[in-house]
Amino acid sequence: MSPDAGIVADLQRYLQEGRDSILRALDGLSDYDVRRPMTPTGTNLLGLVKHLTGVELGYLSTAVGRPAPSLPWEEDGSVWENGDMWVRADESREWVLGLYRTAWEHSDRAIAELPLDHPAAPPWWPEETRASTFGHLLVRVVAETAQHAGHADILRETIDGQAGRDHEQTGDEAAWAEYVATVQAAADAHR
Repeated sequence: MSPDAGIVADLQRYLQEGRDSILRALDGLSDYDVRRPMTPTGTNLLGLVKHLTGVELGYLSTAVGRPAPSLPWEEDGSVWENGDMWVRADESREWVLGLYRTAWEHSDRAIAELPLDHPAAPPWWPEETRASTFGHLLVRVVAETAQHAGHADILRETIDGQAGRDHEQTGDEAAWAEYVATVQAAADAHR
């Protein structure tokens, strides 16, 4: 067993937990709700999935010299105008989720086959800072997936009140109402 095997297993587990959290945030929502902009900058649930598809394929395939499926928003250059952060009307939810799962397969194979010190070079990074390693990029993907999973939890809670996976274990509706009232009272003291 390689000396990095435990670290790689941990990174893989945390990446999968983030992926699962992202998808869980979409469960039971309409196509409208997963697409609609929920913030002043247009952040939406299915757009986060689309974005993370490109993140995984870019960092864990392309940047390490492994073939990856082409993505329309990269081919047409719209990625540079946030084309990876929202889903066009003609792009189905199933298509986006299928691409995300394809990205997982590519990433998981790379994680299984490449050492953490494998050379990497994201072609979209400035040339003077482009040299990297697979391990560095894997940590980056785990962190970005976790960050967007948190965004997804907040967006989902804003849509229908459903919070993250441990919401029900923390308290029932009455306990949460009491907690929110306590937080509001503390904020009100500073009005």
